[in-house]
Amino acid sequence: MNAFTNTRIRRGRSKLMGMDVLILHTVGRRSGQRRETPLAWFDGGEDARLIIASGGGARHPDWYANLVAHTDQVSIELPGRDAVPVTASRLEGADREQAWGRITAAQPRYAKYQSKSDREYPVIRLTPR
Repeated sequence: MNAFTNTRIRRGRSKLMGMDVLILHTVGRRSGQRRETPLAWFDGGEDARLIIASGGGARHPDWYANLVAHTDQVSIELPGRDAVPVTASRLEGADREQAWGRITAAQPRYAKYQSKSDREYPVIRLTPR
């Protein structure tokens, strides 16, 4: 399914289920292999994008563990564009709360997902390098 979605994004499809989408490029924390994950993103201001490590489970998604393990090798691909390197930073405290408020105002489903989980979903700001 990821490969199919990535193809659609590369062909310029910018929305999935009503949300803006991008392809996150990471490197596997154990394998060292390149990984590509389609994700919804939200406006983070000044060319930044916000992504959420929800994954719907009791643990963080694999892409998040890869991102944390190799923060210097992260890039994003926006619909119909080439990949660009980004700096990924996990938001904490008031910064996270402010971003979370904007995200859940735009897509209330994330508040519902969060309410069903025992872990706090990390919010990651991606800024072009």
